[in-house]
Amino acid sequence: MEIKNNILETIGNTPLIRLNRITKDLPCTVLAKVDYFNPGNSIKDRMALKMIEVAEAEGHLKPGGTIIEGTSGNTGMGLALGAIVKGYKCIFVTTDKQSKEKADVLKAMGAEVIVCPTNVEPDDPQSYYSVAARLAKETPNSYHMNQYDNLANRLAHYETTGPEIWRQTDGKITHLVCTAGTGGTITGTAQYLKEQNPEIQVWAVDAYGSLLTKYFNTGEADMNEVYPYFSEGFGEDFVPKNYDMRVIDAFTQVTDRDGAIIARKLAKEEGLFCGYSAGSCVSGLMQLKDRLNKDDLVVCIFHDHGSRYVAKIYNDQWMMERGFLDVKSFKDIISGRPAGNRLITAEAAQTVSEAVELMRRYDIESIPVFKDGDMIGSISESGLFQKLFSNTELKQEKIEQVLEPAFPVVDFNTPIEKLKSLLNKDNGAVMSKDEAGNYHIITKYDVLQALGS
Repeated sequence: MEIKNNILETIGNTPLIRLNRITKDLPCTVLAKVDYFNPGNSIKDRMALKMIEVAEAEGHLKPGGTIIEGTSGNTGMGLALGAIVKGYKCIFVTTDKQSKEKADVLKAMGAEVIVCPTNVEPDDPQSYYSVAARLAKETPNSYHMNQYDNLANRLAHYETTGPEIWRQTDGKITHLVCTAGTGGTITGTAQYLKEQNPEIQVWAVDAYGSLLTKYFNTGEADMNEVYPYFSEGFGEDFVPKNYDMRVIDAFTQVTDRDGAIIARKLAKEEGLFCGYSAGSCVSGLMQLKDRLNKDDLVVCIFHDHGSRYVAKIYNDQWMMERGFLDVKSFKDIISGRPAGNRLITAEAAQTVSEAVELMRRYDIESIPVFKDGDMIGSISESGLFQKLFSNTELKQEKIEQVLEPAFPVVDFNTPIEKLKSLLNKDNGAVMSKDEAGNYHIITKYDVLQALGS
């Protein structure tokens, strides 16, 4: 019988999958090493297990001990799996930039999770690096894994990821493309591959706001390069000891927007539901495409699964709020709203006072008015203000006595440019029906927000 003794035996031997659509304009073959097939849904399972094994062998991690680590989520998941099987406790320190899903998963695996601010210097007492180091000193029988400087990180990829890629490509790989974070994946994999063929090109993909690219080019760790960014799982504000820049041939930086958009395209066009770093990896490859030819065989590392980014890059509202998603129509704006966001309406028989209360309660300026299921007009904050200023007795009158013209009703796919022309000082909103026949409303504010104004 083919039976695994525990979950740790399922780590590694992940598939190499050809990209067919998203890279169709490139002259070469592009393959993805899809490591979300690991049990913890990320490539970090490999190094997490290796760090535990080395710590045990060196006597740092003892029975009943506590694993402490600063993690963006994926390494924590791998360590949590190892801790469950081997009987350790876990305390993980992460940053408030990371998706809530990552912290929730770690807690579900029995770990304690501490969240620290992102925008502080690495040596700040509040940084997740510093907090993890402090906890390791204060917690009896504990060990700080420190994936950044722990060379077992890159050793894991030298021993597994590199050999797998070499075997799966029959040694024909010409380029390795990988996002650069702790340095373990790209360095360990590159060390093995270059031992087999020194001509293999290794390209690192970095985030804007990270200092790694400038360090690669100049040898200078320039903190002026560091600023906040949305990309997760790669880029650094210091240079981890896992790096050996000699095995890397080029660095390129990608924008938060490009990485997010390409990740979504991977899901829609290739059926690969990946994390932020996979989209950024392909985006970086596209930026270096002029260096490729028809005989090249490129392998891109896809680190983790998209389920950890559902509330971020796979959420239309999150994307729109950051200007990452092109908004083209009425439908696009509605799609970016939170689920369950309902249309507030008024009935003609209600009083003006009740309408004012609706506006106050829901903080809205315009309300469509219905009678017997049909829209017969509208009311607005500015219109009611003028009327009530002249006659306060109107508060007890029915809304139909103070009706304003009904809002224009447009097709659900009306372009945003058309919406702009319909919204003016005399008309503060536009309405439409979706495929199910439900009304939706868009105001000037919605259009301005969608346009990033």
